[in-house]
Amino acid sequence: MKTLIAAGVTALALLSPSTQAQEPVRLGFMDPLSGTFASVGTSGYTLLQFAVDYFYNSKGGILGGRMIEIVPLDNKQSPTETQLQFRRAVSEELRFIIQGNSSAVANTLNQTITRHNRRNEGQEILQINYAAVDPILTNEECSFWHFRFDAHAIMKLEILTDFIAMNEELESVYIIGQDYSFGQVVADNTIRLLGEKRPDIEIVGNEFHPIGQVKDFTPYVTKIASSGAGAVITGNFGADMVSLARSIIDSGLDIPIYTFYAAYDGITATLGADGKDRIRLIHTDRANPVLSEARSEFNRAYKAAHPNFDVTQSRLVNALMMLVQAMEQAQSDDPYEVALQLEDMRFTNLGGEELWMRGEDHQLIQPLFISKHTDEGIEFDADNSGFGLFTEYAVSGADTALETSCRMRRPRR
Repeated sequence: MKTLIAAGVTALALLSPSTQAQEPVRLGFMDPLSGTFASVGTSGYTLLQFAVDYFYNSKGGILGGRMIEIVPLDNKQSPTETQLQFRRAVSEELRFIIQGNSSAVANTLNQTITRHNRRNEGQEILQINYAAVDPILTNEECSFWHFRFDAHAIMKLEILTDFIAMNEELESVYIIGQDYSFGQVVADNTIRLLGEKRPDIEIVGNEFHPIGQVKDFTPYVTKIASSGAGAVITGNFGADMVSLARSIIDSGLDIPIYTFYAAYDGITATLGADGKDRIRLIHTDRANPVLSEARSEFNRAYKAAHPNFDVTQSRLVNALMMLVQAMEQAQSDDPYEVALQLEDMRFTNLGGEELWMRGEDHQLIQPLFISKHTDEGIEFDADNSGFGLFTEYAVSGADTALETSCRMRRPRR
């Protein structure tokens, strides 16, 4: 009998709160880790894992001593594979999925999580979107279970078209992009916004191409050249951005290229000196010069640990830090409680910028910047190339906020 009692006491001890508190907080990272866009996903995964160790695990963890564990979920940039990886996440009891590439995947994941959470009260999953910028995700398809840490496409285009409109010599533009939701949003809204701000600028081309399938952009660039365009606007990313920009430069076409994702992950090195002062990029974090010592220290530490990588997506670090702050405020890793803390959270990032997670639609309101590809004034380069981004235009968070059509369905508890 004494043996049975002792065994029971031991079992209870194993299940005690103090023991349970040491179980890791597990975060799923769902992005392409193989295939055409593997470099984008691998870059994000490497940065996230480093940030977890740098800020938290090396300092005793969170929530009273729990380590953070990142679980990679390779969706190969495929909505179908995303469904398979989501089922894996459910089976492994992951309650948070961090995902960014692409909007097609984010839309699929948003719908899947919404259905899952309605049917599985108490087992909900929270979607942390750090890069998918289809406006619908915080408008018509907004969800209590989805938080976006990037500015959506129209927010970025408002600033980018303001900047383009300042170029009084520009007479015409050619729009080209990947044939999916984000590419279509870029095209439609560029036409609309330039029509409002500079109706004298002629749209001489508006073309889509299959995502991740074009190996040679020469035929497309030939059409751009023959159109007489004075500039190119594109939302391309990854291998498609590299190939398009390289083809434009190799053709001898000397015109500016306005972009969203034309830096890092091999793009900067590929363009090198040929891309100097040609590429303009709209993004959510100030590039060179870095104005915060905290961010400089983080960048230097990351580069020392991963010499072949760069801090390409500071918004991923913002997402992690705000997520952890929400957990600490809730003293819980329950997705519902964490979501309540994230709503309307005010946060100062490593760069010293003030961020606001708007509770109405779960859209992060933050400053936006336009930077150029150059080798002048560069402290932190990209791809070890000597070239990087130099910020030449900045807009405060308050001036980037747009109205939302979100009518959020909130869970009852």
